Amino acid sequence: MRRSVAHRAVGSLVTGTLATGAIAISATPATARDDHQPQSPAEARGVRIAADRAATAGIDWQGCPADTGLTAPIQCGYVTVPLDYAQPDGRSITIAVDRIANTGGKNERQGALLYNPGGPGASGLLFPTQATGKNSVWAKTAKAYDFVGFDPRGVAHSALFSCQDPKKFATTPKPDPVPHSEADKTAQRKLAREYAHGCFKQSGDLLPHLTTANTARDLEVIRAALGEKQLNYLGVSYGSYLGAVYATLFPGHVRRMVADSVVDPSRNKLGYRANLDQDVAFERRWTDWKKWVARHDPTYHLGDTDAKVQAQWEKLRAAAKTKPIGGTIGPAELTALFQNAPYYDAVWAPLAATWSAHRSGDDKPLLTAAAQATNGIAAENANAVYTAVGCNDAKWPTDWRTWDRDATRLNQQAPFMTWANTWKNLPCTTWPVRRHAPVEVRSGNGLPPVLIVQSARDAAAPYAGAIELHKRLRGSRLITERDAGSHGVTDLANPCINERVDAYFLKGRTDAKDVTCAPHAEAPAGPRTGS
Repeated sequence: MRRSVAHRAVGSLVTGTLATGAIAISATPATARDDHQPQSPAEARGVRIAADRAATAGIDWQGCPADTGLTAPIQCGYVTVPLDYAQPDGRSITIAVDRIANTGGKNERQGALLYNPGGPGASGLLFPTQATGKNSVWAKTAKAYDFVGFDPRGVAHSALFSCQDPKKFATTPKPDPVPHSEADKTAQRKLAREYAHGCFKQSGDLLPHLTTANTARDLEVIRAALGEKQLNYLGVSYGSYLGAVYATLFPGHVRRMVADSVVDPSRNKLGYRANLDQDVAFERRWTDWKKWVARHDPTYHLGDTDAKVQAQWEKLRAAAKTKPIGGTIGPAELTALFQNAPYYDAVWAPLAATWSAHRSGDDKPLLTAAAQATNGIAAENANAVYTAVGCNDAKWPTDWRTWDRDATRLNQQAPFMTWANTWKNLPCTTWPVRRHAPVEVRSGNGLPPVLIVQSARDAAAPYAGAIELHKRLRGSRLITERDAGSHGVTDLANPCINERVDAYFLKGRTDAKDVTCAPHAEAPAGPRTGS
C-alpha cells in the first residue's frame, strides 16, 4: 500500500518517500481473534462509550492552526478517542478534523462527507478545499454535503507518530535501492532494523494501537461527534481499505460509501503479497509512461522508443550514483520522484519536462521537484505511520531469505520498484510489537450498496483488489476506467465516472449492473523546460 495524494492540485510533481530500511527486533505472535468476530466485546463496548461521549461533546469548531494553511470558511476542531478501545476510560488522544459547510441551501444538505486519501499516513485536511473550486468535479456533491477531512491517529495533528529524527530521515542522498552486492543488502537491512527500533523507542505506547481497525473506530466516533446518524465516506487507495473495515465493523451506520483505487482486502494479500503484486503493476505502468514519452520524443528528446527511454533512465541512475545531482539526488531520490509517473498520468508531462531539462543542462526543475521529498517532519511522519499501520495490520515473513529470494526473482521482470518497495516494507520482518489479526472484510446486516471506482491499469492498487472487494460487499457496483492507470480516479475529469459518483452521493442511485468507462482525456505533452 502506498500513499495517495488524490484531491490535491497536481500542478507540481509529487515525491514519494522511501523507507531507509530493514529489521531485527524480536516480534511477539499475532493476536488471536476468531475469524467471525471482527472486534472483541470490550472493543465494541469501548466504541459505544466513546461515540456516546463524542455525541454529547460535539466539536468546538474554530479557526484552523496556521501550519495547516487552511483559512475561513474552513473550520478545525478535535475529537477525543480512546488510545485503546478495550479501555475507554484509559489514555485518550485527540483526532484533528476540519470541515466546510455545504455550498447549497439548507434544503439541499444531506449531511457530512468524510474523506481519507490513503497511505496509511496521509492527512485528509485538504479535502474541504475541493468544495471551493469553481471547476471542481465535486461541485455538485459539495452543494449537498459538508466536506470533512481528518488526520488519522498518528498523523500530523492527531498524536503525531515518529520513528526517526526528521533531519536524519531527510538526509540525502540515500543508498541506491538496487543492491549490487551482499554488502549492499546487509547495509539496507541494518538501516531497516534501526528504523523499526526507532518506531518502538520513540513512540512505544502509541505504536501498538496504530491499526486500521482502530482508525475505523475513530471514524465511528467522529461520525457521532458530527451529529450524523450514518456515515457518508469517500476513501482513496488505503482509504478504500479503511472504509471496507468500517463497513464490516459498523455496516448499519453506513449511508453512502465510495471506494476509489482499491486495496485488496484479502487477509492473505494484505502486506507482503500485495507489495509483490504492486511491483509487477508498477512495472507495467512505468512502461505505459515510457511509451508515452517516446511518442512525444520531438518535445522531450528522451528517446523515440520505450527501450531507448529505459536506456536513458538507466544512464541517469548510473550517473547519479557516481555523482549525485546537486549533491543530493542519487538513485533512491530519482526512484522516489519518478515513481509518480506510474501513480498519476497528470504528472507525465511535467516529469518528462523536468527530465528533459536536466539532459539540456538545467538541473533546477529536478532539484526543486526532488526537494519536496525532504520535507522532514511531514515526510518522516507519513513514512512512520505507513510503516506502523502496515506492520501492525498484516502478517509478514520473518525470514530474510524469503524477502531476498522473492525480490531477486521479481527484480528480473519488474526492476523499477521491486527493491525500493522491499526496503520500504522490510521493517515489518521483525516488528517489535504484537501484531493484530486484521478484520475479515465482508458485508454485514444493513450495509447499503457501496460504489467502487477503479482504473484498470492502476499500479499502486492493482485492479484485482477492486474485484475482490466487489465480491465481498454484496450489492456493490463497480465502475472501471479502461485503458487508464491513474491512482485516485474520482478526482479526475471523466463525465462517465463523475456523473455516476454525483448520482450516487446525491440520490443514492447506482447502475443496474457494473459499468466500464472510456479513459479520461490524456494530458497533452507540455513544452520542454530548460535551454
